[in-house]
Amino acid sequence: MAIATLTISSGAQQDILTVPANKSYAITNIMVCNTYDPNGASPEGQTSEFDMHLLPSGEALSTALNCVVRQLSLPAGETFTFDSERIVLDTGDKLSFVGDVNGNLAVTVSYLEV
Repeated sequence: MAIATLTISSGAQQDILTVPANKSYAITNIMVCNTYDPNGASPEGQTSEFDMHLLPSGEALSTALNCVVRQLSLPAGETFTFDSERIVLDTGDKLSFVGDVNGNLAVTVSYLEV
């Protein structure tokens, strides 16, 4: 099993995983955490939002076509877990995120080659 991590720090597409040539990956778990301290200063103002996309090889990011999570809000200290769905990505497929620019969101993906 392997792990990939990413801090969402841009309102633009950020790819956390791109399957290399002649490989297939099974995603076992995706976690997105709002890392802002819920006991810190003004945590109510630190809610972050993100979109998650599964892009087939060669396909551009599109909210209307390959978005699987749309504008999910995470309050400070909360974690979103995507672990009951089974996803297999093939050569060139991508797992991508778009989020707000405050840098509070940390993404962890566990996957294995199949």
